[in-house]
Amino acid sequence: MTENNNSRLRLTIRVGRQTLAFAQTDGADETAVTYEPFVVKSGVSMAANLREAFKTNDLLLQTTTQRARVLIDTDVLVVPVELFSEDTMDDMMHHAFPDTAADAVAYNVMPYLNAVGVFAVNRDLRLVLDDHFRDVQLLAALGPVCHHLHQRSFTGSARKLYGYFHEKRLDVMCFQQNRFKFYNSFDAGRSYDALYFLLYVWKQLQLSPQQDELHLAGEIPDAERFGQQLRRFVQKVFVVNPQADFAQLPVAKVKGMTYDMMALLARGR
Repeated sequence: MTENNNSRLRLTIRVGRQTLAFAQTDGADETAVTYEPFVVKSGVSMAANLREAFKTNDLLLQTTTQRARVLIDTDVLVVPVELFSEDTMDDMMHHAFPDTAADAVAYNVMPYLNAVGVFAVNRDLRLVLDDHFRDVQLLAALGPVCHHLHQRSFTGSARKLYGYFHEKRLDVMCFQQNRFKFYNSFDAGRSYDALYFLLYVWKQLQLSPQQDELHLAGEIPDAERFGQQLRRFVQKVFVVNPQADFAQLPVAKVKGMTYDMMALLARGR
């Protein structure tokens, strides 16, 4: 009985730019979750922090599963599925993001958007993961967010622009049926920069200030004030409430959990 229970356990590791967190669920009920953030040491690589976590974190010390999903908050190159090739993805990624030249390259297929998300994985980080798990599934943090927001885009008749804030980054996306109409990522360390990027994309897509909708999710800087500033230019601005967004699932009530991790645990990749 114990072996059967352990075989159902699923461990999810979120590797952020400056953060590290772990969640464990029962495969029979992924909404019931044990969540533990890890205090990252500054000036130390994320691979070294993860290696230390395996020695000190209670959840990692107690887990017996050999499978792990690893959610990586990183830059993603979105490629139309008809233009994607495994033979050329490394060159495409390193050309688009030169800082990744020393990294390995992975990808996730987004069939609901007819696209592929290509992203880089630090080789030392991958080595630490392979040392501890037999089966490692790498996922870009953008994937579950796009999946969930794309489903939301079909509610109502208004066109929708989405802004997802995470670790001082802003992902801006818009969908047209089963494709991206727009996607880009921006440095959002300063709120007025984020304001400019959102309004610039809004204008570029020729969205209506009166009829269309702007939805914001994630770690929005000073959310109430930021929303007020946007409403000077766009009438319908909505801040996503995770508890309402995920239909009151327990995972949405976990303090400190990022929106992308909630989306993965609640809705899948």
